[in-house]
Amino acid sequence: MDELPVIKTRRKGRSLTQSMLIPSEEMVAHALWAAPAGRVSDLGGLRQSLAKQYGADACCPVTVQRHLVRISEAGNAPFWRVVNPDRPFARRMSGGPERIRQQLAAEE
Repeated sequence: MDELPVIKTRRKGRSLTQSMLIPSEEMVAHALWAAPAGRVSDLGGLRQSLAKQYGADACCPVTVQRHLVRISEAGNAPFWRVVNPDRPFARRMSGGPERIRQQLAAEE
């Protein structure tokens, strides 16, 4: 990946700051391929991994969710590896929770 990460500084607490990675869709898709097949991994863990990889304190959860919705529509990465089909967010994915369950079962 030749892409330069976007890292913004934001306030956290009274006097502290935090560096926040704003990942691209390509960064998120690349991270999805690294998630173990056939089971749901922790979405928070994916964000932590991205932040650590690019030298940030955190990774923007809203941006990651937006990218996951687009990835599910395009079908270019295994989004079902990090989206729990029992959570409300799964309904926003293309095909909904049932597609996620089918994809997980197919990978087992």
